[in-house]
Amino acid sequence: MPTVHLKPGHVQPVWAGHPWIYAQAIHRMDGGVAAGDEVSVLDPRGNLLGRGFYSPGSSIPVRLLVRDAETPLDAAFFREKLERALTWRARLGLPSREGEKTTGYRLVHAEGDGLPGLIVDRFDDVLAVQFLTSGMKRREDMVLSALEQLLAPRAIVDRTPAATAKHEGFTANAGIVRGEADAQNREAGFAFYERGLSFRIPFELGQKTGYYFDQRGLRARVEQLALGRSVLDAYSFVGPFALAAARGGANSVTSVDESGLAIQVAESCARDNGLEGRINFVKADARKALRDAGNEGGHDLVIVDPPRLAPTRGSREGALMAYAKLAELGCRATKPGGDLILCSCSSAVDMQALTRSLAIGALHANMQAFIWERAFQGADHPVSAAFPEGLYLKALLARIEKR
Repeated sequence: MPTVHLKPGHVQPVWAGHPWIYAQAIHRMDGGVAAGDEVSVLDPRGNLLGRGFYSPGSSIPVRLLVRDAETPLDAAFFREKLERALTWRARLGLPSREGEKTTGYRLVHAEGDGLPGLIVDRFDDVLAVQFLTSGMKRREDMVLSALEQLLAPRAIVDRTPAATAKHEGFTANAGIVRGEADAQNREAGFAFYERGLSFRIPFELGQKTGYYFDQRGLRARVEQLALGRSVLDAYSFVGPFALAAARGGANSVTSVDESGLAIQVAESCARDNGLEGRINFVKADARKALRDAGNEGGHDLVIVDPPRLAPTRGSREGALMAYAKLAELGCRATKPGGDLILCSCSSAVDMQALTRSLAIGALHANMQAFIWERAFQGADHPVSAAFPEGLYLKALLARIEKR
């Protein structure tokens, strides 16, 4: 088996359980190795740290799956990992088919479930998968076969980002990869429940796996906060925050997204849930909508949940400036005494940095922000204690007052 030897000074995080081997940590490699091959990782003294798959050209050439020399990375390994992921979600009550039904959730959260390079989201009887490394892509058949055996889904849809696949050296196989790829199946799309709200999302709506399950808990919080208030949901996608606010008894809800298809789907979901006419759906740039809201007197509750602004550590500083500007616009769009929810899904931006961005934005808006709650990704997105990068989603709930 090809072997990766680490430099001195780069061992402790890996020894403690961090699954990533960074390129700058590698001293040398022994043995011929190709993309997706299994490799062993050794410390400078020759002690085994673990085994994983090799990604040439990546800033993270190896992601570890096991820490011993014996466990075969075969079909049985993947099935056992998937069974464990299902068992954990069952302990969380997922799926829930009684009361406020929830049949959509994250089934496999990459490193959080011991399967770096693999994402699986469950939309009731349809699964969406992402193969994010060449090693995981080479084991695609093992993964898909295990998912079929365990869940017998109507379809499995590959939502691997084309840019990620290209960077890893393979071609993304977008679309239905297991199940009938007929018009009826495609038209049915992703149909699921979240806290009793029904959603139907077409396969062609191309953000992430098709939906953002990580904010389920915060959407429940928004529903609690919405009664009798005016609500602005910026970057609304298919409107789950807006639907939650409307069901929670908001006096008015404005849902803004720049995607026309996302707005159409959101309107359809509102009709399906008996909330037609309770939400004003607007196709527009969220920043302009926030600016206009500030000029028009503002809202009682404003949600700012932008797409990832810092995909890499190198883009962090620019992202912090962007978050500060969004915080400023959000503060201006919030009535004094109202609440602003500012979110970041960038792992390179930690809670402290996001908090500082909010403080700077509030200062520029001549307002004060008093944080009264913090939120993170849901429990179906677990994070290893040794892998802080896994805690990517942060949200600040703040009361906004005049200075």
